[in-house]
Amino acid sequence: MHLKITHKTTYSYDEPVAYALQQLRLTPRSGAGQKVLDWSMQITGATRQLGFDDQYGNVTELLKADPGTARIEIVSEGTVEVADNSGVVGKHRGLAPLWLFEASTPMTAPGPLVQALADAVAAETGGADALDRLHALSARIGGQVTYETGRTDSDTTAEGALQAGHGVCQDHAQIMISAARQMGHPARYVSGYLMMNDRIDQDASHAWCEVWTEALGWVGFDVSNGISPDARYVRVAIGRDYRDAMPIMGIRRGPGQEALQVHLQVQQ
Repeated sequence: MHLKITHKTTYSYDEPVAYALQQLRLTPRSGAGQKVLDWSMQITGATRQLGFDDQYGNVTELLKADPGTARIEIVSEGTVEVADNSGVVGKHRGLAPLWLFEASTPMTAPGPLVQALADAVAAETGGADALDRLHALSARIGGQVTYETGRTDSDTTAEGALQAGHGVCQDHAQIMISAARQMGHPARYVSGYLMMNDRIDQDASHAWCEVWTEALGWVGFDVSNGISPDARYVRVAIGRDYRDAMPIMGIRRGPGQEALQVHLQVQQ
């Protein structure tokens, strides 16, 4: 399947910006069941400073706001050919060692609720293989944490989202990462795109997680949709948690307020 993606992000400021830096992870790579056929990025109101691959292999770019700008627009778009591998990414690759994905981070540190969740699933699926246990974990999280926007934010931890009982794809992914690590599996966060069956226009990118198993290597789990990624998914960035793989992050100096608008289209 060929997917056409257009991701437009606009930052508007009510006063000219004195200084701002942004780090972008918006460019997918070929591999793991996907082939990037073409990709480009147009930027207004800021200038590229540096491009590099980070420690996880993510294509990363740094931008600096142009002096006195009141608007930064980033349009990242292209076409990706995607195969349905039932979520299987395969063996571990890259510079980051596998053990790095076993360690918790401030966003994924397990509290008593995550520990209880992991223990309950492990006890209920003791005779099952690793893949079945992980699917059971995904289903349990989806049942306990209702998908609902506006109840969590970018600083919400896995334990906090589980306690709230509401969250979005970011929260589902981080809860599963935290619990899977407690069950002895390396796990990582994935940011990317999902083609929706009922609409082309979206207001945010998507997120899911991948868990490593002895038999299959890395396998993806989209808790929010209750499936493993198929040919509708495009992987863009990976990391230990949301902060490692977030599409755009930055710092800004100066007075005034900032407004963010995101317009995303994913279509066949």
